[in-house]
Amino acid sequence: MKHMRIDIDPEIMLGKPVIKGTRITVELILRKIADGQSVEQIIKSHPNLVPDDIYAATAFAADYIADEDNVLA
Repeated sequence: MKHMRIDIDPEIMLGKPVIKGTRITVELILRKIADGQSVEQIIKSHPNLVPDDIYAATAFAADYIADEDNVLA
């Protein structure tokens, strides 16, 4: 599935998924959400992001998990 706000490039952050045009990884955003940070708090820490970037990171992660054949319990 194509995610317009997510970029995967082996030359950027070792190929980890990032918000396009940044070096901010999807993983970092998900960890901040897991730590209880709000969209507003994440944007305050990373002012070059917009709310749609945060939502795109979560959608990317959901799609990635949905495509997995085996999910460990």
